[in-house]
Amino acid sequence: MTRAVSQVCRFRLTAQPGPIILEVLWSQADLGAALLAETHFMLKIRRIDWGDLDARIHLDTLRNSLSVEDGQVTEASQQRTIEVFGEPLSPLSVVRRIIDEVRLRGDEAVAKYCEKLDGAKIEPGHFRLDPSRFKASWEGVDEDFRNALRLAASNIEKFQRMLVKDGSTVLERDGVRLESVVRPLRRVGVYIPGGAAAYPSAVLMDVIPAQVAGCREIAVATPAGKLNDHVMAAFHLLGLDEVYSVGGATAVAMLAYGTESVPAVDMIVGAGNTFVNLAKREVCGAVKIDMFAGPSEILVIADDTADCDLAAADLLSQAEHYPGSAILVTTSQALAEEIVECIERQLVELPRRDMCRESLERYGAIVKVSDIHEAVEVANLVAPEHLEIMTRAPREIAARIENAGTVFVGSDTPEAAGDYVAGSSHTLPTGGTARFAEGLSALDFQKRMSIIEYSRQALQRELPAILSLAGHEGLDAHARAAARRFEKD
Repeated sequence: MTRAVSQVCRFRLTAQPGPIILEVLWSQADLGAALLAETHFMLKIRRIDWGDLDARIHLDTLRNSLSVEDGQVTEASQQRTIEVFGEPLSPLSVVRRIIDEVRLRGDEAVAKYCEKLDGAKIEPGHFRLDPSRFKASWEGVDEDFRNALRLAASNIEKFQRMLVKDGSTVLERDGVRLESVVRPLRRVGVYIPGGAAAYPSAVLMDVIPAQVAGCREIAVATPAGKLNDHVMAAFHLLGLDEVYSVGGATAVAMLAYGTESVPAVDMIVGAGNTFVNLAKREVCGAVKIDMFAGPSEILVIADDTADCDLAAADLLSQAEHYPGSAILVTTSQALAEEIVECIERQLVELPRRDMCRESLERYGAIVKVSDIHEAVEVANLVAPEHLEIMTRAPREIAARIENAGTVFVGSDTPEAAGDYVAGSSHTLPTGGTARFAEGLSALDFQKRMSIIEYSRQALQRELPAILSLAGHEGLDAHARAAARRFEKD
């Protein structure tokens, strides 16, 4: 028997006062097909007994079969790949090829793949749908479905508003209880740079948030070779006992996928060189990633009250990270002219003077603006990792900053304080990603989980909406799962 029994039964919902009445309408053909399927094709499903020694292996096999790398590649999809690309590429290779072409050719490439992959012939640049089509669709669906959407949207909005506005963790509405609970990630990996760029502060900034969050296992990787005593002292202070002398992309792969001797982690955090960041980008999805950290950045907003030497010193503090970006945005013409001389005087005193100079020449800038309003506009567009404000009313300006990793208010607040002792993280978004990203914190090592509980009366009340939504999405098993609660009624 090859016929799929996907519509063995149909539902008829009788709307009347009192209990929901659900009639199951069987056709003779469908009933016969269902009985035949039950008789000759018993369901075969993987069974795992957690008490077995191999239970974890079986579970891993199941999980891996659903992963992007190892699963989800049917014979039909592979054949489709050959038709489109001319060769049997892996999903990752397909994604990389599409991304590269879209980055290089823009709309033309988007249009090309819309046609090749989806069969939709669209002119380049005409991908955006007209909202009038959405309204027409809304008016075209039945009223029951619109009501179901309204109910679902209202319930979702209430719960999300509770999370972001009220700070509550429980929402109750007439027989329905929704609870938001926080659980720490079980196992995390921390990458700590080594060699010339050995930072004990990075150990504190990246490990302590994980400990505060309640992570039970913290695995640290740092490059092999000459280990830095100051870094290892920080390991001791924090009581770390799982540190691997492995660096670069190798360490990232080891933590993400695990080896015979190193269990895989759930999240990887920590800055590193280009290869570390590229590796983190590759494994993102298999594990959670904090961010793809780029070169260090600082932007200083200064007016005519700013001290030139202090501004120069703070610009140099990030330039020495070579490559490091340092930008001065100032309303003062005098400061704009004097800053280079102030920097030159300090450069001669720095051991890394050559690196600082090259950073400033390649990645530095001095931006003159007419007023503070423009300075704020520039800062929000750049979205720097570190933003210092050296002005008459720095707190007022800080209130207008929308995009920055961390804001340092006033001339007595150097970026270096945030790097070491202030308490907030120095693992911050770079490359303009502060537009949507934030610094690492204990919250990143936790996840929210929802707990839902319905009374029978509440489920009965909202059942029509569930059936309507499931029915219009073609998911009969969803509808039946909810409706079965009332079949005996």
